Amino acid sequence: MVKNIFLAFGLTLPLIGCVTTTSPVASTENYIVDSKTYQATGKSERIKTIVLHYTVSDNDRSIKTLTTGKVSAHYLILDNDDDKIYNLVPENERAWHAGDGGFAGRTILNDTSIGIEIVNTGIAPEYKDALEDGKLAYHPYEHYVAFDELQIKKVAELVQDITARYGISPKNIIGHSDMAPSRKIDPGAKFPWQQLYKQYGIGAWYEGADKLAFMDTDAFAAATIPEIKQQFRDYGYQINNSDEWDKASRDVIYAFQLHFRPRNPTGEIDSETYAILKALNKKYADTNDFY
Repeated sequence: MVKNIFLAFGLTLPLIGCVTTTSPVASTENYIVDSKTYQATGKSERIKTIVLHYTVSDNDRSIKTLTTGKVSAHYLILDNDDDKIYNLVPENERAWHAGDGGFAGRTILNDTSIGIEIVNTGIAPEYKDALEDGKLAYHPYEHYVAFDELQIKKVAELVQDITARYGISPKNIIGHSDMAPSRKIDPGAKFPWQQLYKQYGIGAWYEGADKLAFMDTDAFAAATIPEIKQQFRDYGYQINNSDEWDKASRDVIYAFQLHFRPRNPTGEIDSETYAILKALNKKYADTNDFY
């Protein structure tokens, strides 16, 4: 499958991390290591998560930053019409892309994730300083820069391949903001999560009928802050135990909305956001993988 995908884009770089190897058999005069006679069943793939990013830069600066600095990613998708996906770090090596944060009970996600960087400036230049005057708490949808369709096609086929090889849960295909909501907002409100789900079967998305069924304003009004925060934890988000919607908690709400309600990301909990959250938890209740 890997070969077919990357031939489709004319990728000529070797995907070192995708090569399947067998355990070496060490030997001395006294013993050998036998890796064939007995095999454990209590095991799983090391790669559990795919983290999607935007680079907040152009092609040249993105390449320089990701190849010569102290940040890296396994894959880079440029903002042009070339036919390549660039493999910067072999999949069997640890890229430095995620940083502090966590998702689905896991922290230090660099150890167990594949990082994909997509060239995109993120927030349009004219809105870069929009939050500094205090009139806005978070960037609205309109401030973000859209991705090219070719970029999204490359992302889709790459993620499909990685997901199939490692058996990654739909919930664990996330944005940088999902695992680090107080630090990051990428890949932003214009990253097309719904399109990827509907057109390519990638990632998680809620059922519309479930959302409507949970759109009960009385139930939302009756829900306590701890109960709502537990719903976020049930899905995988790290959120604190405070009995208020403090800044850190609202950052989680904003990250969730960037992913699942991108047209209106406010950082405020409301009945629609709560309904989407409950719909997701209903659909993916049995997909947690904490091993």
